Amino acid sequence: MSKYIITFPGQGSQSIGMMNSLAHIPIIQKTFTEASEVLNKDFWAMTSSENQEINQTINTQPLMLTAGVATWRYLQENNLDSPSFIAGHSLGEFTALVASDSLTFNDALKVVTKRAELMQNAVPEGEGAMAAIIGLEDQKVIGICNEEQGNDTLEAVNFNSPGQVVIAGTKSILDKSLQSFKDAGAKRAMLLPVSVPSHCKLMRPASILFDDYLKSIIFNLPKFPIIQNYEALHYNEIDKIKSALVSQIFNPVRWTETIKLLSAEGINLFIEAGPGKVLTGLNRRINKEASHVSVSNEEAIDEILLKIKELKQ
Repeated sequence: MSKYIITFPGQGSQSIGMMNSLAHIPIIQKTFTEASEVLNKDFWAMTSSENQEINQTINTQPLMLTAGVATWRYLQENNLDSPSFIAGHSLGEFTALVASDSLTFNDALKVVTKRAELMQNAVPEGEGAMAAIIGLEDQKVIGICNEEQGNDTLEAVNFNSPGQVVIAGTKSILDKSLQSFKDAGAKRAMLLPVSVPSHCKLMRPASILFDDYLKSIIFNLPKFPIIQNYEALHYNEIDKIKSALVSQIFNPVRWTETIKLLSAEGINLFIEAGPGKVLTGLNRRINKEASHVSVSNEEAIDEILLKIKELKQ
């Protein structure tokens, strides 16, 4: 029997023109219009603008949520709406909650906008940073962070795939540390174009305020199990789902563990619903035997249906 999962990308997968290949599909445009009416911002225009609006956290988070939900609705129209599990990378976790009917799209737009505001305000602009470390084992990256941080903050925060870890913390310390990662054998140690040092302890003040904000938001139990980032587990209690969203802000994204868990559950088809192919690349490195498809154009639907048919045989 074919078992598939749908994964939703987060911040960092945005790009100019990112939804162009699906722009003619009515449900895509309808979803973007819905988001624009809720938040009074033209999110579709942002996807084609050459300015930097798309990369501002306050815009990126609701924009990526909208793109993911639009792609999910497109999958629904093609009867690809019965995954065994769903998961989202960081911000993508909120898209997963909408897809599972745990959170309404309207509420999710407001929640991620609040989340973005709190995260942006937690650290003064220019004082936090993130960087990707390519080609070192997880424990080696953790060890160098511990050695370099001193009284500041430097942490391994995204365990994306074997040999790919993102670090975050105080910018001055992070900048100086990059050479240490290279000296230790990293193939690349490069700054990422973000201003918010997500998933490290610098975000703890934001998490406290976010926890308080979530108390007024209505959640339902998800109709699909969602593997959440904080512990790479799924929960059947709303309080635990909310708590994991709060903890996620200042704790690592355990993506490698998530995909390994799903692979152990017999998942043999991984579908990425959202702009780009970042998760598809990561997932393929973690599980080379499974099939991986990114819904970046109409042809992807036929490919998914064919793979499901093949896997059933």
